[in-house]
Amino acid sequence: MITDVPPRKGPRKEEYARSDTMRTIVLPPAEPLRAHAKTLEEALSQENRKGVEAASGQMAEAVAGALNVKSPRVRVLGVRPHEITDDYIDETFGDYDPNTALIRLWMRTAIKQKPTSFGTLVSTLCHEICHHLDVVHWGFPNTFHTRGFYERTALLYHFVRDTPIRQLVWTQQSDGAYRINWPATMRQRT
Repeated sequence: MITDVPPRKGPRKEEYARSDTMRTIVLPPAEPLRAHAKTLEEALSQENRKGVEAASGQMAEAVAGALNVKSPRVRVLGVRPHEITDDYIDETFGDYDPNTALIRLWMRTAIKQKPTSFGTLVSTLCHEICHHLDVVHWGFPNTFHTRGFYERTALLYHFVRDTPIRQLVWTQQSDGAYRINWPATMRQRT
């Protein structure tokens, strides 16, 4: 994962810097959040789109409720939209519309059209929930992909899955963006 390039000036630069320094998030109680995640996992294993959608919505409500903000709506769709070029396949796993507070998740892979993995779907949901929180809780209209954004997302993901949290190790790029150094991150002890 790579961050957005930092804006050079103005309110966008200030928003980016503020988001970048925010490395934590207020988490809801573990239950019922983890119970909703278990329901999501079961629905996904049964390829039950409506069940996945309901459980995803309940998870979003639990997280939003912890911060006393309105919950986003969640819609689960089928095969991921994608673009194929000579060099890569670009898939859309999910998105968030700040104007409608709608999260869309796709539960089938783009090429083989198989159900996505539980971990991938939860990761995408946590990512899109954090975009929602950026907009409605912290007032970040641009909801940039900063180091802080990715760290908040990772914290939420590991909390939902009850898995160990590793501190992300970042490598700065020549354009000012940062890339996660996965080998260095994974070498850390938990």
